Amino acid sequence: MIRDDINKALTEAQKAKNERTVSTLRMVNSTLKNADIEARTTGKPLGDADVLSILQKMIKQRQESVEMYKKGARADLVKQEEEEIAIISAYLPKQMSEMEVAAAIDAAVAETGAAGMKDMGKVIGVLRAKYAGQMDFGKASGLVKAKLG
Repeated sequence: MIRDDINKALTEAQKAKNERTVSTLRMVNSTLKNADIEARTTGKPLGDADVLSILQKMIKQRQESVEMYKKGARADLVKQEEEEIAIISAYLPKQMSEMEVAAAIDAAVAETGAAGMKDMGKVIGVLRAKYAGQMDFGKASGLVKAKLG
């Protein structure tokens, strides 16, 4: 589903001669194709959850690049990376608010019966299964750690 949306948008961007969108979506397709090739070794094709995870990883890489370019005073590269982030983000589901994340963590803790730090993996596993692409798991793990600690 997500791939179809990306390919349709790529075609439209090519027709509109939108160079930044075309290059970004081609890069996304290339990354997905590489992930498909890697997935062949396991015999399990990539699903939408895997695609979301890859897109999030690409966004995170670009956010890190933005920080480095800001430190290096490269405003042109910062602008380019931010445009790519915006293009890729369009294919992710709506991100959860902090209150929604906290409620999801509470529900996951209750569902798993987590009592301490040793149960953190179970809680994160439940969150990843239910909310892939909807929350930043780096921040969520800190909140889970605070809740269980």
